[in-house]
Amino acid sequence: MGGPSDSTEEGSEGRASDEGSEDRTPDESSEDRTPDENLGGEFAEDPSDAISLLGHFYRGQMDRVTSWRSRLDQTSYWAVTIIAALLTWVFSSPGNPHYILLIGMGALVVFLVVETRRYRAYDVWRERVRLLEQNLFAELFDPETELSHDKWRRLISDDLRDPAVKTRPFTALSRRLRRIYYPLLLVLLAAWLARITVFQPDQPWYVTASVLGIPGVAIVAGVGMFYLAATAAVVYGFVWRGGGEFHEREQSDPWEE
Repeated sequence: MGGPSDSTEEGSEGRASDEGSEDRTPDESSEDRTPDENLGGEFAEDPSDAISLLGHFYRGQMDRVTSWRSRLDQTSYWAVTIIAALLTWVFSSPGNPHYILLIGMGALVVFLVVETRRYRAYDVWRERVRLLEQNLFAELFDPETELSHDKWRRLISDDLRDPAVKTRPFTALSRRLRRIYYPLLLVLLAAWLARITVFQPDQPWYVTASVLGIPGVAIVAGVGMFYLAATAAVVYGFVWRGGGEFHEREQSDPWEE
């Protein structure tokens, strides 16, 4: 039979256990907590959490795609603006030198190189978005179709851990050249040819095309070689654009090793 002394002993033992639990450090009770490295796995096991995080992830990737797309457009706008200013100035007076248009061609090449670098960065985020659209949202709308990539989740996981550029430099250059800069270069070429022929009817073209003592024949030959190289790059883009999407995918899928 338990008397008052028993209840007293039980009370003191309870207080001692409470005091012992209060004296425990956080490290001693951390065994019951989920390790940080398993946090993503815990979310993946809960469908509601996974869907919520997936939506945020998609919106974040789309925001990066939009930001880099605006940077591409900015470069193109500057190129068009500068070319328009050069054309206006060169044709405003017969005494203005024609080689300003040659400088404009060089400026376009600089803009093309800058835009090529930006396009390769933009393509990193766009490929992630396309991977989600091809294998998640397309499957959502039509579950009977086969997945474009069986291991698309692992592909995204690997790319998040180790982001990689998936477009070769020359391929990116060819795409931007064909879509934006080759037509602008053709406009400059037509303007330059008109400037050294139509606007100087009293002199032959090989005389008016000379620049700072360099013979006009050499200048014309150099310009011709430059445009042959640009045309070859455009033809490469047509031949190797591949899959039929609006961004001219390569024949080799960047998500397949």
